[in-house]
Amino acid sequence: MRTPQDIVTEMMSKDAFSQWLGIRILEIEPGYCKLSMTVRPEMVNGHQTAHGGISYSISDSALAFAANSRGQKAVSIETSIAHIAPVAVNDELLVICKEINCGKTIGRYESIVYNQNQKIIAKFNGTVFRHPDPW
Repeated sequence: MRTPQDIVTEMMSKDAFSQWLGIRILEIEPGYCKLSMTVRPEMVNGHQTAHGGISYSISDSALAFAANSRGQKAVSIETSIAHIAPVAVNDELLVICKEINCGKTIGRYESIVYNQNQKIIAKFNGTVFRHPDPW
């Protein structure tokens, strides 16, 4: 069986969007993921705060990595996010994704996104379908 690190390294090598975001993989364990990234000027909206898709996207990548880390292929089937605080250019985002439940075909995950001051800026929930196919 492949290690969580091997699986996530392969996923990241093929994930152009996560690479464009500048995501850094800090920690991977079965059902768990910690990522970080720096918000760049091209990621802001008309209010000059980070587009909501930025905190969503790092959370979605964390969900994908955490859900697939157990060695069974998984894809999201439902996600939601609550944006709690604004994000600015040069903010350092840290997301921690934890598995809540891992069933035979369905998994549930929760992520919290923090800024460099450990302030919570978003909360994300995701449900995945776990394929029978292994990595």
